[in-house]
Amino acid sequence: MSADLQAVATKLVANGKGILAADETVPTITRRFEALGIPSTEQSRRTYREMLFTAPGAADYLSGAILQDETIHQESSSGASMARALAERGVTPGIKVDAGTRPLAGAPSETVTEGLDGLRERLAEYRDLGARFAKWRAVFRITEATPSPMCIAANAHALARYAALCQEQDLVPIVEPEVLMDGAHSLERCEEVTGHVLHAVFDALADQHVALEAMLLKPNMVVPGDDCEQQASVEDVASATLRCLRRTVPAATPGIVFLSGGQEAHLATAHLNAINREPGPKPWAISFSYGRALQDPALEAWGGRDQNLVAGALALTQRARCNGAACLGTYTDDFESSLLSRVDAPRRRVDGHDD
Repeated sequence: MSADLQAVATKLVANGKGILAADETVPTITRRFEALGIPSTEQSRRTYREMLFTAPGAADYLSGAILQDETIHQESSSGASMARALAERGVTPGIKVDAGTRPLAGAPSETVTEGLDGLRERLAEYRDLGARFAKWRAVFRITEATPSPMCIAANAHALARYAALCQEQDLVPIVEPEVLMDGAHSLERCEEVTGHVLHAVFDALADQHVALEAMLLKPNMVVPGDDCEQQASVEDVASATLRCLRRTVPAATPGIVFLSGGQEAHLATAHLNAINREPGPKPWAISFSYGRALQDPALEAWGGRDQNLVAGALALTQRARCNGAACLGTYTDDFESSLLSRVDAPRRRVDGHDD
């Protein structure tokens, strides 16, 4: 195992820092743009992601950023590659390498993530383009009958093969087994399923000789389904999440970087903060790898208008700073009010509402 890989993994979970997930596929980001009336073109997507990657002060709270294939091949307005633009700010570039979910043969209501074919060669190319870590996402949906043992086993195997190939190609793998929030399941059911999934994933990682010291886990938090009648308190989510992780995640894993999974931005921050404040042993660093919970406020502030680029960038910095504090367990609601004034003032000026 390369000492460099361990160093990258450790850097990605540095105190008070987390990862910006900006790896949406073109169809996904197009849907988000169109919902706000923003045309989705190669240029508009480049402009938006450059706004995120160069946001003033955001690098103080971001250790890494996950790019998508289109983005890692793009250049910033300065002529540097997007990966280089991040690295120059001290933010480690990463890359999404899975090919998305497909119906699982024999279980049509479930999915398996594909993309292993040709992965070795793609990983080598991405490393040459500046990536230092990669990400692969598997998806599990909770119903009365799912996820099935077959679905869990198939996705755990794919995650482990991906992780082994990453380490072979000198990239840190981020392993993302996501138990979805969709549904009416209880907090207890989510904890049960998440535990089964994580057990299977770490068994598969061991079978594939993946060095845990040179990888990161990107799991869901243990939360009830979004249609569950009894929603859980922030404190209950923190307790259930940590209980599940302590029972399943080996201490050799250097860090856990939570996905937000569709949580509203402030709630995702509050949950992360509560988890870090929860008493008891935490043998791994606990941080974030948020997509929409970091991006949504920035996307809305920008709105596809060049005159709002500053407002959009500052909105990202605000959320990054709040989540950086949550990594340390020091976030409070006062963080929101003290930072909002700094973000809103430029937006009012550029929109012409503060004359």
